[in-house]
Amino acid sequence: MSSLEDVAERDGWRCWVCDEPVDPGMSVNDPRGPSVDSRTADRKAKVAERLAHRGCNTRKGAVKVVIAWPDRLHVAEPAPLITVAGRLERKGGREMVARCPTRQDAQETADWLQDRFSRLVPGLPVTASVEAGGGQFLVVLATGRR
Repeated sequence: MSSLEDVAERDGWRCWVCDEPVDPGMSVNDPRGPSVDSRTADRKAKVAERLAHRGCNTRKGAVKVVIAWPDRLHVAEPAPLITVAGRLERKGGREMVARCPTRQDAQETADWLQDRFSRLVPGLPVTASVEAGGGQFLVVLATGRR
């Protein structure tokens, strides 16, 4: 098991669940304090541990984790990101994850997704692209085969 400091430094002191900063000075017993989340269910995962707030880590034990899409993004039918991350991590390939009304909305969404996946699945080289289709713009995530 890695030390809290090592995991936190690697993850940039950001919670993988809520994507909010984790205060290194906060008590590990406080709900907003740092904790290490182990991914024991997936033994093949290359990143076995991730940084999470104590409260986020505890809550995910009782409730399935849902990565929220920011309200500022204009997306239709956003894909469940935990499910997408799992498939891309296992199989690689491409997945359409959202539809947007304008190219600018789609590009903002693609930029956010690329940044978010860098923390959600560290070490997985994910690229986000925008494709026009049917009067809308599709946001596609892709990675090489695993």
